[in-house]
Amino acid sequence: MTKAIEQQLIENISVILKKSLTADATLADLREQKKAGFKAIFTKDSVFVSSADTFQPYVEEVADDLLQWQANKDQETLINLVKKIEQLYTVLANFEKSYAN
Repeated sequence: MTKAIEQQLIENISVILKKSLTADATLADLREQKKAGFKAIFTKDSVFVSSADTFQPYVEEVADDLLQWQANKDQETLINLVKKIEQLYTVLANFEKSYAN
C-alpha cells in the first residue's frame, strides 16, 4: 500500500513540475507586459511555508515534503503533502484556463 501511495505521489509531483515550468514561463511573459504584479501565488494562510511569485518554490517544497514522508512515513506529513498537491493542481489548472495560448 505504501509503495502505491509513494508512486502516485511521485507521478503527481512530476505532472505538477511540468505544468509549473510552463506556468512560470507564462508568468515571466506576463511580468514583462506588466500584467502580473502579485507578490505570492498562495496567501500566507495557505498550507505552504514558501512564499513566491512563481510556482517553482512551491514544487520544491512539495518535493522536500515527499522526501520527509519517505524517511518517516508520518501520517501528518502525508496529509499536508496531499493538501499541497491538491492546491497546486487547482491553481495550475485555473491558471492554464486563464492564460492558455
